[in-house]
Amino acid sequence: MVASLASVLVLVIAVAGRVPPALGTLGLTDIALLGLLTGALLFVVAAGAISLRMARRAALVIEAERQRARALEHELATAEALTRLETHALLLFVRGEPQRLAAYSLPAHCGVPRTAGDIMRPERWLDAAGAAMLAPHLHGFIATGRPFGLTATTLAGAIVEIDGQLAGGRAVLKIREASGARADLAEAGKHAQQLAHSLQLAEALLEAIPMPILRRSSDGRIEWVNQAYVRAVGARSPDDVRQRQVELLEQRHRKALDQRIATRRSYRERVNTVVGGERRAFDVLGLPIGEASAMIATDVAAIESAKGELSRHIAANDRTLDRVATAVAIFGPDQRLSFCNEAYRQLWKLDADWLASHPKDGEILDGLRERRQLPEEADYRVWKARQLACYGTQAELEDWWHLPNGSTVHVVAEQRPDGGVSYLYDDVTERLALESRNNALISVQSETLDHLREGAAVFATDGKLRLFNPAFARIWRLNPKDLEREPHIDEVIRRCKVLYDDERTWRRLKRAVTGISDERQKLEGQMIRPDDSVIAYAGVPLPDGAVLLTCIDITDSKRVERALIEKTEALETADRLKSQFISHVSYELRTPLTNIIGFSELLANPRTGPLNGKQWEYLGDIGTSSKTLLAIINDILDLATIDAGAFELKLAPVAIEAVVDAAALGVRERLGRARLRLDIEIAPDAKELVADEDRVKQVLYNLLSNAIGFSEPGHRIRLACQRVDQMIVFTIEDEGTGIPEEQQARVFERFESRARGSKHRGAGLGLALVKSLVELHGGDVTLSSETGKGTKVTVRFPASTAASSPRRPAIASRARQVA
Repeated sequence: MVASLASVLVLVIAVAGRVPPALGTLGLTDIALLGLLTGALLFVVAAGAISLRMARRAALVIEAERQRARALEHELATAEALTRLETHALLLFVRGEPQRLAAYSLPAHCGVPRTAGDIMRPERWLDAAGAAMLAPHLHGFIATGRPFGLTATTLAGAIVEIDGQLAGGRAVLKIREASGARADLAEAGKHAQQLAHSLQLAEALLEAIPMPILRRSSDGRIEWVNQAYVRAVGARSPDDVRQRQVELLEQRHRKALDQRIATRRSYRERVNTVVGGERRAFDVLGLPIGEASAMIATDVAAIESAKGELSRHIAANDRTLDRVATAVAIFGPDQRLSFCNEAYRQLWKLDADWLASHPKDGEILDGLRERRQLPEEADYRVWKARQLACYGTQAELEDWWHLPNGSTVHVVAEQRPDGGVSYLYDDVTERLALESRNNALISVQSETLDHLREGAAVFATDGKLRLFNPAFARIWRLNPKDLEREPHIDEVIRRCKVLYDDERTWRRLKRAVTGISDERQKLEGQMIRPDDSVIAYAGVPLPDGAVLLTCIDITDSKRVERALIEKTEALETADRLKSQFISHVSYELRTPLTNIIGFSELLANPRTGPLNGKQWEYLGDIGTSSKTLLAIINDILDLATIDAGAFELKLAPVAIEAVVDAAALGVRERLGRARLRLDIEIAPDAKELVADEDRVKQVLYNLLSNAIGFSEPGHRIRLACQRVDQMIVFTIEDEGTGIPEEQQARVFERFESRARGSKHRGAGLGLALVKSLVELHGGDVTLSSETGKGTKVTVRFPASTAASSPRRPAIASRARQVA
C-alpha cells in the first residue's frame, strides 16, 4: 500500500512540473489531467487508511492463533505422555485403509511387525489359529467399523491382545502384550478352547464308532449315548434314550455292572442280549470315570462267526497241505511245532507221536543232526542259531541243505504275523539232476547247432526271431548283432530280399511262421538266387507253436547232381544206342547166319558128294561156331525184347525132371569133350512148377554152360532141385576157379565176360539173361563163390499153387550122373 501511495505522489509531482504558471494558459487537456490526478490522490489516501485498519486486525488474529497452537502442542505432549504409559502398537485407518502406526512401544520378543503393511498380513506374525481368527474380524472392522477383541499367539510365542475400536471418528487397531493376570486369563482361555475342541473331536469319534456307548452321571442316570446305542435299543434319538432311560443290558447284567462300578473297578464280561429282535453276543466294558461311569458294548457275533470260519479254513488248509508234495512245518511264537504235513514226516522220517507232542524247532534240528540228516557243518551252534534267527527278525531265510546222503533240500523260512515261523522244505535233488542234464543237453545242442553247415532259425508265435546259428547269418549275409535283437519275420525277410527277391516264396515262408491253422504242415523248396547259388529251405512246426526254418547252400551238390544226371542220361542213351545197334545188327546177322548153317548142313549131306577128312573137320567147326553165334544172337534178341517190355512168358505146368534132362542133354557133348561129370539130384517133392518150359530150360542150360566153361577136366558139376516152402530152388555148383569177391556183384551185368584164369571166354550175356528170365517169373538169383573152390548159383522159381508145400525139403532124393 505505501509503495502505491509513493507512485501516485511521484506522478502528481511530475504532472505539476508541466502545469504552466498561469491558469489562464491551461487548456482543456491539462484541466482534465489535473482532475484525474486529484481524484487518484484522494483514492490513494482513502485506500491507505483502509489498509492500515486491516493490518491492525490481522495482527490481532495471528496472535490469537499462536496462543491456540501453543495450547494444542501442550495437549499433544500430554496425549503422547499418556500413550507411553502402556506398551502397545496403534494402527490408524483412514477411509478403510491402514494409514500409519500412531504408536509402537512393544518389545522385540513379541514378534509384532513394525509396519502397517505387515500387520495387515496376520499369517506372517501370528500362528495358524490366531491368523484364522483375526482375518475375518479384521475384514469386518475395515468394511463396517464393527469393533472386536481377541487374544492370539505370535509366531515368536508371545500372547497379544488385539482390539479394533472407533475413537474420535477414526478406526484404531490396538495391539498390546498380555501380561500378568491378563496373560494367565488368555492362556486359560486358549486351553479351554483346546479342551472344547478335543471334547468335540472325542464326541464326534464316539458318535462314529459302530459300538453302543453310554455315559452315566454320578447318580447312575444315562446322560449321553451315541447313535449306535440308539439303534441298538430301538430308540428314536439320544434325547429319547435320556428321557426314557432305555437300557441295553438285561437286569442281571446291569446289576453286576453297577456293583463293579460302585467298588471303583472295571467290568469286563461277554453277555447275550436282544438287539433288533435277535439275540446277540456283546463284549461289555464298564469303567468308572470320577463320580460318573461309561460303558461300551462290542458286538462279537461277527467275531465268533469269523473264528468259526477261520477254524474251518485252517482245517481245510491243513488237509490241503497234507496232500502237497512240498514238506511244510509251522512253528508258533514259542518255537514249538504247531503243524506239519505228511510230506514233512516222510522227508525226515519222524515219528508221528513225537511230532504230536509239539517239540521245539531246535529239538527237531538236534534230532536230525544225530541221525546225520543235516548238512555237515564245522560249527553246528552257529549254523543252528542262523536257522532259528527268523523268530527274532522279519527277514526271510532261504538256504540249500546238501545232506550227507547226496540229496539236496531247498529250505525257505518266513516269520508269521503271530511271531511264529513257517518252513518249506523242497527236495530238489532230482530237479537239480534234471536241470544239470538239461543244461548239458542244451549246451551240446547249442554247440551242435552253431557248428552245423545248415542254417537254422526259430521264430516264436509272435513272429520274432528267438534262435539262430552262424550258418543262417552266413548264408543270408546278415549281421549277427542285428539278429540278436530278435527282429520280426518281416524285418528278416526285408534283409534277405536283397539276395533273393521272390515275393511268392517269402509270402509262403511268412505264412508258415505267422499263420494260424489247425493243421500245421511242413514246407520245403529251393531258391535259385541271382548269384547262381541254390538254397534249399524247409519249415518245420515245433510243439510249442514256434517254427524252425532251415536252409542250406546246395550249390555244389546241385552242380554235381546235374553233372551226374547228364552223365547218367548220356550213359543211358549210349546203352540204349548200343542195345539198339546190337539188336539191329543181330537181326541183320541172323539171316546170313541161318543161311550158313543151312548150307553147312547141306554140304554135310552125302547127296552133295563125298568130303575128305579135313573138309569134314572144317564143316563141323563151321556148324559149331554158327550155332554158338546163333545162340548169342538169340540171347541178344531176348534181352532186347525184355527191355522193350514185349517179352511174354508161356506159363504152363512144367515137369521138373523132364526140363532138367533136356538141359543136361544140351550140354552132354561139351561135358564129354571137357571130361567133366554132372551129378543131378531132384527131391521127391520137386515134381512140377508153373513156368515157361523153354525159358527154364534156357536158364539151366546157360548156368550149366557157364559151369562147364570154368571147370577143369576131372571136376564135378552138381545140379540139385528141391522145394522150399512155395519156391522151387535149383542149385548149380562147380569146382572151378571161382569168382573174386570184388567181381561177384557185376557177374549178372550185360557183356560182363572175363576168363578168370580159365579158357572160357563168352559174350557175357548168359548170366544177364538168366537173371532177367528168372525175375520175369517172379523169382530171384543168388551167387556165392570162393576163389579156387568153385561157384554156387541158386535159382528160385515160384512153385505152382496146386502143388503141395511141405514144411521142409525132403531128405531123400534121386541122384544120378551124366557122363
